[in-house]
Amino acid sequence: MSMKGISVLLLLQLSCYFSPGNCGKVLVWPTEYSHWLNMKTILDELVQRGHEVTVLASSASILIGPNQSSAIKFEIYPTSLTQEDFLLFLRRILDKWIYDQHKDTVWAYFSLMQEIFVEYSDFIEKLCKDVISNKKLMTKLQQSKFDIVLADAVIPCGELLAEIFKIPLVYSLRFFPGYTVEKYSGGLPTPPSYVPIVLSGLSDQMTFVERVKNMIYVLYFDFWFQTFNEKTWDRFYSEALGRPTTLSELMGKAEMWLIRTYWDFEFPRPHLPHFEFVGGLHCKPAKPLPKEMEKFAQSSEENGIVVFTLGSMVSNMTEERANVIASALAQIPQKVIWKFDGKKPDTLGTNTRLYKWIPQNDLLGHPKTKAFITHGGTNGIYEAIYHGIPMVGIPLFADQPDNIARMKAKGAAVSLDFNKMSSSDLLNALKTVINDPFYKKNAMKLSRIHHDQPMKPLDRAIFWIEFVMRHKGAKHLRPASYDLNWFQYHSLDVIGFLLACVATAIFVITKCCLFCCQKFAKTGKREKRE
Repeated sequence: MSMKGISVLLLLQLSCYFSPGNCGKVLVWPTEYSHWLNMKTILDELVQRGHEVTVLASSASILIGPNQSSAIKFEIYPTSLTQEDFLLFLRRILDKWIYDQHKDTVWAYFSLMQEIFVEYSDFIEKLCKDVISNKKLMTKLQQSKFDIVLADAVIPCGELLAEIFKIPLVYSLRFFPGYTVEKYSGGLPTPPSYVPIVLSGLSDQMTFVERVKNMIYVLYFDFWFQTFNEKTWDRFYSEALGRPTTLSELMGKAEMWLIRTYWDFEFPRPHLPHFEFVGGLHCKPAKPLPKEMEKFAQSSEENGIVVFTLGSMVSNMTEERANVIASALAQIPQKVIWKFDGKKPDTLGTNTRLYKWIPQNDLLGHPKTKAFITHGGTNGIYEAIYHGIPMVGIPLFADQPDNIARMKAKGAAVSLDFNKMSSSDLLNALKTVINDPFYKKNAMKLSRIHHDQPMKPLDRAIFWIEFVMRHKGAKHLRPASYDLNWFQYHSLDVIGFLLACVATAIFVITKCCLFCCQKFAKTGKREKRE
């Protein structure tokens, strides 16, 4: 760190002493890979503003750990799992998700999702139990008197720590299957008529058949989440706290939900005051490329370059898929910078360079960049939006199909199936997004929307974290729906009461009419006899 940076940090730390309550202590329950990279942006900014940040990381963690260039503190706790266990586990579920050829039908896909998420849930539960059962660590954390817990909601446990330490909880989240967490724990309205369920790959402009599909997804995730995933956590949390509770109840106590998307990405939908959309908070202007890479980019002349990466989690692409891709790339006039860690494809063209690591943001912000081939990770998509680069999407797993579906619906991307695409498919997709001005125009439109905000996404995220610390929570933003059961939430009791009133009124009126008719009939007969 430079002397200037050290001076600024010291001034920020001193300001905490002269302005009590401005700086706090943050305990972090993070997630690996892109989730961590996104959250670390927030943590670095908190440190720069004088807050003390402590990250809980297991000894099996892959990316999360001490770094000499960061002032973030790390509390490494021992776990029965090893880093190799973690890597093998991730590789197994990713291979299942990406390469499983028996997921073409809706029910086969549901079955695969269920299998993956149950296995994932069991793995994370082990990590959580290793923390909670570590009495020495829990005592140390209790004595540290943290002001807030910042957690990634995709991995449970942060809410349990917040409950044990009796401190406010703030979530950082991109998605959870079917919006089950946001819907039930966060209270976020999710009308299935126009809000596509996560993992459905639908847009907000649905046909009747697509709305039927979306409703099936809603019913499935509602049933599956409650039955197969949550009960195990409910039992564990109840044992840990010594009282009956549920995962949903503890997650529902979150003061703020920082959603890692924004309206340049999302379809319009209802949201609540304690949900803040902070997508693209990690984006920043491009820096100069390494000399060798810059020289290669400049050699493309007026044709420009194509940036290609399938993310940090995919490193074992099959030779057959690699050759299909390389063959397509060899046929375009642009130079290609491809993040690839594997055997060099036999069909690799002279216009393509392979790198084990690339400065993705700097490449997307380079004036020579014409297109971005991406798996659809949220971080990469936001960097493309930030710099106005059209995309060819090759989604692989998790939220990636939905992310690409959104970019496709907004006219900034073309989508391909990783397992089914041919070289000609990829070649045609690249020619389309590079040569058709429609895609560049829409990418630039999204970029202008992203930049045209009253407050930068990172500043907005930091503001709400500090807000919760200053006020010891944000209960005034929580909707009354938290205090209602599902019967009351949908006003079924009121509807039932009103229907009963109407039925009673109809019954009384009918009886009165019948009585009057009978009375009139009897009177008429008597008069007739007389």
